[in-house]
Amino acid sequence: MVGEVRYAVEILRVREIINPLGVVELPHAPPSVLGVADHRGMVVPVLDLRRRFGLPPVAPTRRTKWILVEGDGRTVGLVVDAVTEVFGAGVEQQRAVPRLGSGDEARGIAAVFATAEGLWFVIDVDRVSAPAQIVDVPEAMPA
Repeated sequence: MVGEVRYAVEILRVREIINPLGVVELPHAPPSVLGVADHRGMVVPVLDLRRRFGLPPVAPTRRTKWILVEGDGRTVGLVVDAVTEVFGAGVEQQRAVPRLGSGDEARGIAAVFATAEGLWFVIDVDRVSAPAQIVDVPEAMPA
């Protein structure tokens, strides 16, 4: 979850879900990039989805998690307010992604699913982790 909205990531893109680590801030990084973190010897860019989606910042809590995802040929950490569950959804539950006008491509929503709990917005991992959105840190860079 980010704010009160349910977001999902395709399970095959998820590398790991972890508690937040220390972050090194980088100058001139886009506003949604918190910085980079050393995770098991790999330097990982960390992207705050609250900032990415234009939500006000909140202090991290015990529910705050990082979802390490594989996107656009790199591993990226996505900061979320909480991870609630793994769910399966069928094609019959898929809805059209709403067109909201200018900037639709920047929102990074790949699909929408309707479940008994409400709407789930599937994050387009490649789009939100595109080089224009984050600082380019080579995958093999030693920590």
